[in-house]
Amino acid sequence: MNKHFYFLAILAIVLFSACKKSDAPYDPIKPAKGVYVLSEGNFNANNSKLAYRDAATGVVSGDFFTQQNPSQTAGLGDVANDMLIYGSKIYIVVNVSSNVTVLDAQTGTFISRIPIQSLGTGRQPRYAASANGKVYITAYDGTVSAIDTTSLSVSQVIPVGPNPEGILVYNNKLFVANSGGFNAVPDSTVSVVDLNSNTEVARLVVGVNPQQLAVNSTGDVYVTSFGNFTSIPPSVTVINGNNNTVKQQLGPNYQFDHVRIYNDIAYFYNSYATTGTRVKTYDTHTGSVVRSEFITDGTTVSVVYGVDFDADNGDVYICDAGNFSDPGKVTCFSSEGIKKFSFSVAPGINPKKTLFLR
Repeated sequence: MNKHFYFLAILAIVLFSACKKSDAPYDPIKPAKGVYVLSEGNFNANNSKLAYRDAATGVVSGDFFTQQNPSQTAGLGDVANDMLIYGSKIYIVVNVSSNVTVLDAQTGTFISRIPIQSLGTGRQPRYAASANGKVYITAYDGTVSAIDTTSLSVSQVIPVGPNPEGILVYNNKLFVANSGGFNAVPDSTVSVVDLNSNTEVARLVVGVNPQQLAVNSTGDVYVTSFGNFTSIPPSVTVINGNNNTVKQQLGPNYQFDHVRIYNDIAYFYNSYATTGTRVKTYDTHTGSVVRSEFITDGTTVSVVYGVDFDADNGDVYICDAGNFSDPGKVTCFSSEGIKKFSFSVAPGINPKKTLFLR
């Protein structure tokens, strides 16, 4: 009898544990094994770099791409502009080289280079977003390329506005910032692309020369714009991503050309020293300033060139381009704006994007 009771008790525990596990609303985020840092390099210098910092040891490999791929003698390419991890791969957008370089996310080893070209002419890809088994790439020829992540080839080219820059996915739609930066008069629109049909369904008027986009949990899309560099300053416009309408333009205290959002807090900054180096935080639900200066301990960042977040602990990684010619660095801050550590990405110049390997 005792044996039967013991067996039933063990079975009940196993079943309870199994149900409890399957009923969990989400899997906890794994602590980062390491951090990838993309440095764009200098224009026409073919000196883009991918660095890697091991989270356990703090050891930094400044030219991790070459270290892992000695057979790729041409290096990473000319002006690496953006990267993302999707599935088991890293997709790196290389602007002047006009390709997307694909690596194994766990090892950094080379898989493929996908040309972003038309009739042998580079289309100058810029930024990336992913959804539904596709990676979407903006390109300066006024298009978004859909890359099939199985075949690693461009499956469709979607027309949008002139010289698109930033891109994001929300509610099965692409939002694309059309800068028109190569035109005599910059553009002022965001294209909305329905991913069911891969066609543009709306074009919304925002600030002059729009650059970057970020979305909060309720679908408010924040768009930052450069302006015209003289009489029109940078600006921030808010779009309702659920119904494709413009909600508002933030006031004169929000002259920022870049934005990132984490836990519904927007981090606004300018990417050039001439327009200021602070990071301003803003609650996207209450519409109020959290801190006019995110950094609270007096740490200096020469040029805020990129802001990213470790979802495991809320740490904020700020890329510092320095003087745009010497190797840059990355500083990790707590969510309270206190420096935890920093590291050089030498020989990387102009670091602008960090990703977390888990």
